[in-house]
Amino acid sequence: MRRADKMGSIDRIRLKIVAIAVLALLGGLPSKAAAAPAKQLRVATREIPPFVYKENNRLTGFSIELWQAIAEEMRLGSTLVEYSTVPDLLDSVKAGKADLGIAAISITAERSVDFDFSQPMFDAGLQIMVRDQPSGTSVGETLRLLLSFAFLPFVGLTLLFILVPAHFVWWSERRHPRGMIENHAYFPGIFEACWWAASTLATQADQMPRSAFGRAIAVLWMVTSVVFVAYFTASVTSSLTVQQLQGDIKGPDDLPGKQVATTTGSTSSLYLRQQNVSVTEFPRIEQAYDALLNGQADAVVFDSPVLLYYAAHQGKGKVALVGPVFRKESYGIVFPENSSYRLHVNNALLTLKEHGAHQRLYSNCILIVHYSRAGIYCCPRD
Repeated sequence: MRRADKMGSIDRIRLKIVAIAVLALLGGLPSKAAAAPAKQLRVATREIPPFVYKENNRLTGFSIELWQAIAEEMRLGSTLVEYSTVPDLLDSVKAGKADLGIAAISITAERSVDFDFSQPMFDAGLQIMVRDQPSGTSVGETLRLLLSFAFLPFVGLTLLFILVPAHFVWWSERRHPRGMIENHAYFPGIFEACWWAASTLATQADQMPRSAFGRAIAVLWMVTSVVFVAYFTASVTSSLTVQQLQGDIKGPDDLPGKQVATTTGSTSSLYLRQQNVSVTEFPRIEQAYDALLNGQADAVVFDSPVLLYYAAHQGKGKVALVGPVFRKESYGIVFPENSSYRLHVNNALLTLKEHGAHQRLYSNCILIVHYSRAGIYCCPRD
């Protein structure tokens, strides 16, 4: 009887061990499945070449291809939702309209208050872009300045200053028997008078009026000419100096006193305001490019890779990047606070980095920067 009880106790112990093993096995399955939530994720993004851009009416670029690799690693489906600006993108993530956001989103302390970020996926920084122009003031630049709309009032004023005294001198000299105007008719007599007025303006007059009234006009005109020439010279010199100063932006220390364009809500906008730089903000970076090319801004400050891409493509031959990369920052994937997807995305990102997939995407989609005496230029790797 005791032997039977002993055998029963052993069987019960074995059953408990088997039950524990089965429960442990069953308990492990959900945890493994939980490594990749089986939900169709909504991914907010925005067009910002070379990280996100459209090719054949389809979004692509470094950030898009990186996310597709992450989603494949997590065995997830996802839908891209495009927004026009970074603030709109962040608002959609914060409001729960998107599960996460990816583009060229800088990780900052201010944003970390309201959002969670993945580990850095790309290291960048800010840089300065200006209109491409040769150093110094050439004869061609001076002529373009003199023929610009800004100098049309000077041209009109000069013509007026020549015509008015010319008519007075013609009227007085044609009545004088020994007047300097040989032809008493209006044409070509007025042309002789205009030539005298223009020569006097240039301090090169070879004769003077003979009549008393004509000489009084001549003295008054010579004094006026000296003042006018001095004013005209000062205006031209001032304009050329301003033009030269606008080409003297070599780095961040040269930005105060200049008009700088960037995008609304960007880290570059925050930096410029902290440095007390006069900044004009636009919803899209393309509008900042236009402001620079149209002369409404002296420089554009924005993310270095984005500016390099523009300078090598749409802005080639029109703009140039100056100075070093400053205010170093990193891009990351943005999540709402306490997101359950952050850990899984970080794990997938680490896996991609360990396997070299992240570096391959970087090499295929991001720019190579070359340095030369002519400045900085870049081209995409094939």
